[in-house]
Amino acid sequence: MTVSRNFVLAAGGTGGHIIPAYALGAELMRRGHQVALITDNRGSAIPGCPDNMDMHVMPAGRVAGGPRGWFAAARNIWRGRAMARELFDEFDPTAVIGFGGYPALPALLAAFSHKIPTIVHEQNAVLGRVNRLVAGKVNAIATAYPDVQRIKSGHSEKVHLVGNPVRAEVVALRDEPFPPFIEDGVFRVLVTGGSQGASILSDIVPDALARLPLNLRRRLQVTQQCRAEDIEKVRATYADHQIPAQLATYLDDFPEWLGWSHLVIGRAGASTIAELTCSGRPAILVPLPSAMDNHQAYNVSEMVKAGGARAMNQAAFTPVELAKQIQKMALLPETLENAARAAKSCGRPDAVHDLADLVESFGRAPLMQTLTTREENGLNLGGAQPAMAKEAAV
Repeated sequence: MTVSRNFVLAAGGTGGHIIPAYALGAELMRRGHQVALITDNRGSAIPGCPDNMDMHVMPAGRVAGGPRGWFAAARNIWRGRAMARELFDEFDPTAVIGFGGYPALPALLAAFSHKIPTIVHEQNAVLGRVNRLVAGKVNAIATAYPDVQRIKSGHSEKVHLVGNPVRAEVVALRDEPFPPFIEDGVFRVLVTGGSQGASILSDIVPDALARLPLNLRRRLQVTQQCRAEDIEKVRATYADHQIPAQLATYLDDFPEWLGWSHLVIGRAGASTIAELTCSGRPAILVPLPSAMDNHQAYNVSEMVKAGGARAMNQAAFTPVELAKQIQKMALLPETLENAARAAKSCGRPDAVHDLADLVESFGRAPLMQTLTTREENGLNLGGAQPAMAKEAAV
């Protein structure tokens, strides 16, 4: 039996932070718990929030812009902390889980002041700034990679490798075979730059695909996510090269397109890599050079070492070089199939379940808290306490 508890998730306003929070929230609610999400305006606009998960938009300050920006950030962080404290007084969470990003900071600070157990989840292979800031005070650090940079040795006992939660539809692809890739068959390429697309992919990929040998180029079927300002230019380029392509600014049915693809070309964001490795899809990945602490370069390392992906430095990401890399992976069917198996070997499909187990191991249900308080006050609970404690630990 599971005793219902209340949990608060706090996530920054990017898909990389929000999507894992959505996945955890859905799993905790499936287990019978109540879940609330704290985020900012950007995060609230990202689709996919589970039904019945309350969302609270609160101010959060990004520490940038010199002294004036620092002051504004501190003011917003303090306001967000005060609002989170009010929510905690009403919601009475048994644990607060942060997913990184500045919008998570006020909620974590409020949890520290309320002495509520706290956990942070790090999606990237480098511990992010907010998670580094609070690492010394949280109860646990959940990671997506076995080797995460910037975690102090003194915090190693708090670290739990769980992986990066992804949507159930993506995990389900793991049990499906790799799409048949045979000589003269269709060659399906998926191009994605994350939730906002990536202009460099729009600039480079169509021309690179046009440079493929005729026997490979004539088999192409492309699906590409583009920024709104790039989409018509990309459409015209594919039309000029007579390459069939379906373009969109956001792929609502992304798991379907992922399952359909033989090769993915994209950035090396944590969510992208988690989806590729869970589903077993080979990729050519271009780490974003401006990513904080160059974390995307570290993200892709495990997948590259396994043979499931090729990484290209953005400075070397040209149509000619990309065409060469595509040919190396796609000219022989067995090369792509081997890469798909290697990618799958890096996947952690149980990430959301393992993270939920970790979360449930901290804190107590409100009823259990009441019983403990009565015991501390010298009240006789009879034989009911051990059974209740057992239920609360489930």
